[in-house]
Amino acid sequence: MTKRSPFRYFKTSPEIIRLAVMMYVRFPLSLRNVEDLLHERGIDVSLETIRFWWNRFGPLFASEIKKRRIQQLRSYSNWRWHLDEVFVKVNGERHYLWRHAFVFNHFNPERGLSKRCHFKLNRTGALAEWRGLCAA
Repeated sequence: MTKRSPFRYFKTSPEIIRLAVMMYVRFPLSLRNVEDLLHERGIDVSLETIRFWWNRFGPLFASEIKKRRIQQLRSYSNWRWHLDEVFVKVNGERHYLWRHAFVFNHFNPERGLSKRCHFKLNRTGALAEWRGLCAA
């Protein structure tokens, strides 16, 4: 059985519906703001139409985005990592706090706190340690 298009009963193109719903969801805009922005692009729809589209197609678009994110995560290997870093003040002196964390909640418990002038050396050390882990 073929899957029917959810836009089959609508005269407006799916691209316009998707644009209106994603503008409302993604940016901090009111329905009236979305209506005005679409009007500036030459698309005349009422705010009630946008609200109806949001109620009808919002969950559909959200599930598509979720599926794409899951596929994107699965396409990468588990060895992606991030370096969490922040400057903090301790007793009025700036220090550089870093921690390298692996994706999927495999955190390295080692943390480093150093003065700001030494943060590049610490980052270089963390990157060298990471390269050593990847090579092993």
